[in-house]
Amino acid sequence: MVATSVLIVSLFTLALGNPLNRRSMQLHETRPSAPEGFVKAGSASPDTTLRLRIALAQSDPAGLTDALMDVSTPDSANYGAHLTKEEVDKFVAPKPETVDAVNAWLAENGLTATKLTSAGDWLSFEVPVSKASELLDADFSVFKHEETGSETVRTLAYSIPADLKDHVELIHPTISFPNPFSQVPVFSSPIKVDTSKTNLSSDAVPASCASVITPACLQALYSIPTTRATQSSNVLAVSGFIEQFANQADLTQFLTALRPDLSPSTTFTLQTLDGGTNSQTRSQAGIEADLDIQYTIGVATGVPTVFISVGERFQDGGLEGFLDIINFLNGESNPPHVLTTSYGQNENTISSTLANRLCTAYQQLGARGTSILFASGDGGVAGSQTTRCTTFLPTFPSGCPFMTSVGATTSVPETSASFSSGGFSNVFAQPSYQSSAVSAYLTRLGNTNAGKFTPTGRAFPDVAAVGDNVEIVFQGQAGLVAGTSCSSPIFASIISLINDRLIAAGKSPLGFLNPFLYANPGAFNDITTGSNPGCNTNGFPATTGWDPVTGLGTPNFPSLLAAAGL
Repeated sequence: MVATSVLIVSLFTLALGNPLNRRSMQLHETRPSAPEGFVKAGSASPDTTLRLRIALAQSDPAGLTDALMDVSTPDSANYGAHLTKEEVDKFVAPKPETVDAVNAWLAENGLTATKLTSAGDWLSFEVPVSKASELLDADFSVFKHEETGSETVRTLAYSIPADLKDHVELIHPTISFPNPFSQVPVFSSPIKVDTSKTNLSSDAVPASCASVITPACLQALYSIPTTRATQSSNVLAVSGFIEQFANQADLTQFLTALRPDLSPSTTFTLQTLDGGTNSQTRSQAGIEADLDIQYTIGVATGVPTVFISVGERFQDGGLEGFLDIINFLNGESNPPHVLTTSYGQNENTISSTLANRLCTAYQQLGARGTSILFASGDGGVAGSQTTRCTTFLPTFPSGCPFMTSVGATTSVPETSASFSSGGFSNVFAQPSYQSSAVSAYLTRLGNTNAGKFTPTGRAFPDVAAVGDNVEIVFQGQAGLVAGTSCSSPIFASIISLINDRLIAAGKSPLGFLNPFLYANPGAFNDITTGSNPGCNTNGFPATTGWDPVTGLGTPNFPSLLAAAGL
């Protein structure tokens, strides 16, 4: 009897020490294999620390979508009546029972989570791999990307207690993989800065613009005014990642040479998160950061510009930076009116659940009146700078229907840039605002590339701008860069200038752009030549109307201004 009692007590103690034995586990997310290019290199060290994030089920994401479209569709009675932070938070805040259930599970395992967002829909905690493997019934391993040599700790499947399936949307990083390619444009062809290319009239595009693009070329191509913006509340934000620093000395040299009508001391403000910095040591200047700052300040004349430097105080170059910057801006009482980002990755590296959660975060910011623009990618139909594919690789976040994807053109007259990524999402359905334009394109396309893409998916890019032979100053030297990384800040600058005039007229900024853009196809220069080859094909051809190379086309500032009611 005594021995039996001791045994019962021992078993009871063991059960308390391992709460997982008291819960039925259920597979929550899985992928059949690592993304192409990654191979399993071995088991992860049990002592490696994982910074895990939990996305809690939101209370009314469908309601958020309806609210966003209501304030973003031009023929809606509520067009431009953007929501407050508090109104948006109500849609995404988890229900109390969700918060209680997840926190109870963590507490049973000796863990305490930190709330990452004001709405409380994201939590975080740290555990060693050994603990994470037990907690999630997962096999965390080291995966190596063969081409770049980069390594990351991930699992191909994980489980959660069955009674939490309606409370937890995902845990990250688990089955989503980082982007092994930097997508930073290449700096080439050092040139002597030519100040004679400035102060052009809007109806004259000089021959030099066919080989070197400057702010003056853009002013001529797209009829962009040089009149200074006047509204201090109209902030344009530039995302900075992977220790890309925007250098003031490079900006000053750029403005002196190519925008002499602006003060050479014109600058930008800085925001940082995740340990981000912005070193002003010229040898540490970043090509991407210099490009983005020079072509926002250099095109959006007088618009207040902020550089948001996201550090790497998170897991390992995955999507944590994207999560953090959007959660950071969603937490601000007065977020910027425009956000441009020149980074992305292939959609197939990300779990569909994580892609949807990030897309919801973009909806939150869009509902509050922010236009979110991303470069579409630089690998044509092969996605984010890779050519090893048999079916087309859409990029993320361009597949999200609640942001604006920007493709690229080249030369004068403009034609499609062959590297301009575009296509159709395999995760997100095609939104109604683009269905007519996309249907017309697919009819013209016929059976070309059949079976290599999902024709019912969200189509991208939405628009385009010059993205080739763009002149910048980098570490004191003038040179040329290419990529959709150029196109996104250029288009963002045009939207910021329109917002300035709207606000000056007592109106709301444009906010989420796509319904407005697709409702006004005549406000664009239609690009009808070229294609975006990849995956051993010629890719998609550019044609009359929308196409998955240059979208609706490149901007015509006066026409867009008129479409905005000014």
